[in-house]
Amino acid sequence: MAPATDSRSRAARFDDEALVTGEAVALDVRPASALIRAGGAAIDVLLSVILILLVLLALAGLSLDQAAFRAILIATIVVCIVVLPTAVETATRGRSLGKLALGLRVVRDDGGAIGLRHAFIRALTGVIEIYLTFGGLAVLVGFLDPSSKRLGDILAGTHSQVERVPKLPSAAFGVPPELVGWSATADVARLPDPLARRVASFFANVDHLMPESRARVATMLAQQVSAFVSPLPDAAPERFLAAVVALRRERELAALKLADARLAALAPTLTATRVGFPER
Repeated sequence: MAPATDSRSRAARFDDEALVTGEAVALDVRPASALIRAGGAAIDVLLSVILILLVLLALAGLSLDQAAFRAILIATIVVCIVVLPTAVETATRGRSLGKLALGLRVVRDDGGAIGLRHAFIRALTGVIEIYLTFGGLAVLVGFLDPSSKRLGDILAGTHSQVERVPKLPSAAFGVPPELVGWSATADVARLPDPLARRVASFFANVDHLMPESRARVATMLAQQVSAFVSPLPDAAPERFLAAVVALRRERELAALKLADARLAALAPTLTATRVGFPER
């Protein structure tokens, strides 16, 4: 009963934390944390303040009466904190300068691009939760919400996701030196793909295994792989598995390169016009 209980609990956690569309499809996205969202919002607010100050400096050189000065100032504030953010997020499909700098994008809860309505609701709500409360309300709601949404996202039905992910380092390795001679004549083509994926998954997570578990899993996989490899080398289970994985990768890469070379050689014939047909 314990495995079933664990699987149900994992499914419940997935359902609570995953972003699910109206068609019950879970989206594989990374919601932005409240901290990184605060950084992007700070950049946008700073730009708005700079624009307002520039307008004030420009107005200082003009001889305007008090009523005209107030009207222009109010219009400038509305444009800088509502109109301009709405226009920018609508035109860029959810990206402002602050979000672009931190690799963020605002999207709908179903994963689609936001529109004018979403951007306007976010900008209008931002006047209260970002400017009037100096960001305190947005930070509070962001830390309390499971998806780090601020009040504007909740009302607009949007969320902010991370688009800039770090490039994963390559975990590719070659045939162990002591098995290079064996690899020249070894036959590993009969290894089933599901089993090959299990071996590759073992090496992807090998650094997180305890030494006892690492040796036990390597021995178990080596016993299963040995039924599809000929001849069998005299090597430790993990070194044997590493040689099989590297040898399969090298041979599959060589086959792909050979197929590309053949297609490149046939390209002139495949794309040539048949005799008697006019060139168009």
